[in-house]
Amino acid sequence: MVKPTYYVTTPIYYVNSVPHLGSAYTTVAADVLARFKRQCGYDVFFLTGTDEHGQKVAKAAAEAGKDPKEWADEVVSQFYKAWDELLISNDDFIRTTDERHIAGAQAFLQKLYEAGDIYPDTYEGWYCVQCETFWTPTQLVDASLCPECRRETTFIKEENYFFRLSKYGEPLLEHIRKNPGFIQPNVRRNEIVSFIDQGLKDQSVSRTTLTWGIPLPWDPSHVMYVWVDALLNYITGIGYGRDAAKFEKYWPAQWHLIGKDILRFHCVIWPAMLLAAGLPLPEHVFAHGFLLAEGERMSKSKGNVIAPSDLIAKFGVDAYRYYFMREISFGQDGSVSMESMIARFNADLSNDFGNLVSRTIAMVVKYLDGVVPQPGPDDGLDLELKELAGALFSQTEARLDSLNYSEALSGIWEFVGRVNSYVDRSAPWDLAKEGALEERLRTVLYNCLESLRLIALLVWPFMPQACERLWAQLGIEEPLEAQRLPEALSWGGLAPGARVRKAEGLFPRIYE
Repeated sequence: MVKPTYYVTTPIYYVNSVPHLGSAYTTVAADVLARFKRQCGYDVFFLTGTDEHGQKVAKAAAEAGKDPKEWADEVVSQFYKAWDELLISNDDFIRTTDERHIAGAQAFLQKLYEAGDIYPDTYEGWYCVQCETFWTPTQLVDASLCPECRRETTFIKEENYFFRLSKYGEPLLEHIRKNPGFIQPNVRRNEIVSFIDQGLKDQSVSRTTLTWGIPLPWDPSHVMYVWVDALLNYITGIGYGRDAAKFEKYWPAQWHLIGKDILRFHCVIWPAMLLAAGLPLPEHVFAHGFLLAEGERMSKSKGNVIAPSDLIAKFGVDAYRYYFMREISFGQDGSVSMESMIARFNADLSNDFGNLVSRTIAMVVKYLDGVVPQPGPDDGLDLELKELAGALFSQTEARLDSLNYSEALSGIWEFVGRVNSYVDRSAPWDLAKEGALEERLRTVLYNCLESLRLIALLVWPFMPQACERLWAQLGIEEPLEAQRLPEALSWGGLAPGARVRKAEGLFPRIYE
């Protein structure tokens, strides 16, 4: 049987500086979705990468006394390292300096040029190097500051090529009306509809005052405007212009995951370009909120970023991934702090989850010589636990399909809490004292172990290493990653007779 395809992307990240919490946030979210869909049997293609052209990158390289490509290579190595540390399972990493991207991007714009949707004209306006964005005088703050980063803009007058964006306002509105899930969350869709309703202006797609970029194929004295170049990664990364079978297999994308600061590029310019090329639009674009540090947006532009590696060193990669997916509702801004991370770690991971694992394994070792028991007949508590377990997959799937990561984890942790309650109410330590209750002891401890197996399966997309350690403790030989949902979640999958393995606690409490 042919697997259904599932294509998910992150934005590609500027190489003007190294990865930070914001880029890691989007990438971990995409990774969780990709891992879950692989578990569910999809043929997943997960793409991330780097945006390496443009004035901002050229400026950063010059300040470091390096060639732009040399600079990009060094920063890209930091992205590779960061994504490895974060256990990112991307299927490809596209660089806009890759020959495959350059050729595909040139082929795409050539098509639009030949169709008459790209034409030459003179551009006059204000440009922010930091944001790589053109602004009109009415959009500026205090006459000259960029409305995004509050840095000084530069007045530019140069010959450009323009894309007839104004031609696609009504087709875009029609698509949004017919596909209400295209732009999410709803507040972002409303923002885009309002923006389009004001009338679209044609968009510059080239620069002549810059050489660090992709030359236009019909006029090499121009290089592509960096945002046009960058957006095309979503199709060049799956073969556009060189591998038609692969491109047709995976396009359109199910999800573009982005930050809300790049909403207009992805929900106005990008879909208009696709319409002009006669290509399908992505199914969904989801713009998540900002990470806030002491109430201020965390961004490279503001200089208040935190390196993911610093938090991973303190909390471990699984706790890092859990915290950012659990603490913040994905579509909203969210505050992050060391204090809240410690509190979440100790409450959810050490107390609730880690304690359940350690005491269950310890009781099986102590009372049953470490062997997974054969359960006996169920009583009311057992049936209640199984009923809750049976609802977990559909609930988790629905929440992850809508990128509601926090609620997905909240639902699983409700089950963790119920298993802890089941242990307390069943009191295996008392059952072990009564020889006549040995069958009941075996049933209770089997149900605890089986619950842990189900939890490991559902939490694995969020915390791969911790769940694989738990999987090994349960004595299961088949790799966790090879399990398929929902079949693997059927109750009773843990084979009696296997031997559990006692190990160090998954999440030792943090006392700082």
